[in-house]
Amino acid sequence: MKFLLVFDFDHTIIDENSDTWIVKCAPEKKLPNELRNSYRPGRWTDYMDRVFAYLGDSGVGEDAMRSTMAAVPFTAGMVDLLGFIVKNKEFFDCIIISDSNTVFIDWILKAADFHKVFDEVFTNPAAFTSTGYLTVQHFHTHHCAKCPKNLCKRKVLEEFLEKKLEQGASYTQIVYIGDGGNDLCPVTFLKKGDIAMPRQGYTLEKKISQLSQDLRPVECSVLVWSSGVEIMSYLKLLLNK
Repeated sequence: MKFLLVFDFDHTIIDENSDTWIVKCAPEKKLPNELRNSYRPGRWTDYMDRVFAYLGDSGVGEDAMRSTMAAVPFTAGMVDLLGFIVKNKEFFDCIIISDSNTVFIDWILKAADFHKVFDEVFTNPAAFTSTGYLTVQHFHTHHCAKCPKNLCKRKVLEEFLEKKLEQGASYTQIVYIGDGGNDLCPVTFLKKGDIAMPRQGYTLEKKISQLSQDLRPVECSVLVWSSGVEIMSYLKLLLNK
């Protein structure tokens, strides 16, 4: 029996939003107002596809993007945490569910040599066209009214666990580590023996707290973190039980 670690990516593994970090590649490191104002709630992926088209039109190529993404900072203590997980992979299955994209996550993890930590990455598919433009698509379609149009993290987690069960695998405990509003939906799916680890001061912590105030607390345990070292301390406790 293993533990399943589920990670968000932006503002969790890395200390930035990978999608806004890429703007450092843009002319004068900013986007035109017309483009910035074109974002519509729940349609971030469509907005980013327009951002990538603008970068392509501006002559920003794959090499410039890759070197920019390789410089994104990891969240405090996260390098130590991922190093610890690598050394204890026999106890942990580890996945990412993120609203970033396959290209950015792959670049960042490979630049830091952390791609072996994760068994699977669920995120919006991205690729470069033959003309050198980066494009991104929705991860899937779903019917969850609480989540962005392109991604319901709860649906991803449910389908992952169903697939594992079919393969004869189940988990002692699920540990969900995230920060954002779109992490609440999968957290409400977690059961009594599981644990949600929201990042201190971020939206997920506030939303979980609000549910408790509304007398609709989540079923799982909640442990707030501000550094990957705190998450690592909890995982060490799990292994010593």
